[in-house]
Amino acid sequence: MMSIFNIFDPSTNNSFALNWMSTMFPILFLSMNFWFIPSRWNNLWNFLFKFLNNELNVILQKKIYKINFISMFSMIMMINLMGLFSFIFTSSSHMSMNLSLSLPMWLSFMIIGWMFNTNHMLAHQVPQGTPNILMPFMVMIEFISNIIRPGTLSIRLTANMIAGHLLLTLISNNGNKLMFIFAMSLIIIQTLLMMLELSCCNNSIMCFYNFIKTMFSSN
Repeated sequence: MMSIFNIFDPSTNNSFALNWMSTMFPILFLSMNFWFIPSRWNNLWNFLFKFLNNELNVILQKKIYKINFISMFSMIMMINLMGLFSFIFTSSSHMSMNLSLSLPMWLSFMIIGWMFNTNHMLAHQVPQGTPNILMPFMVMIEFISNIIRPGTLSIRLTANMIAGHLLLTLISNNGNKLMFIFAMSLIIIQTLLMMLELSCCNNSIMCFYNFIKTMFSSN
């Protein structure tokens, strides 16, 4: 019996992993109107850029850092939206992809923080008002939580992506076993679920937004 998780397996030769090229597919499908100014696409991206810029002002002060995170957010958002279509490999549903994004971000933030903001990083290890007897334990707890943060957030992002795709797969695989009337109702349910995925953008936008916000908000 074939596992339903096989939909996330790459199907090309190991010597040439063509599936991972789907990461660059969103750039190929951009219309010509995207490059026109002014246009609807341009207004949409300006709105998204301003929203993310206001949200990241609380976490990051330097403009270059915010541009990097907004660019990465846009890339992951387009990858996840493309993954909602049939027969398109979703690279963000794999831990290897998510860890390759989270580990460099976390490591660079830690290196910069300890080099240029040592006092702030040390103060962050012990919450305010902690009794003296508990300070060594709080330092260990904060240290461990910082180390496992990229892994836990990568697992969270991967699980959210897999959950949405598995629901669509389970519904579509049972369609050929039902009567016509029930199959029509199944199509309606799957259409509503697809509209929910696109409208709420639960798996495509909010997951990676929470991924970035949670990784750096407490630091």
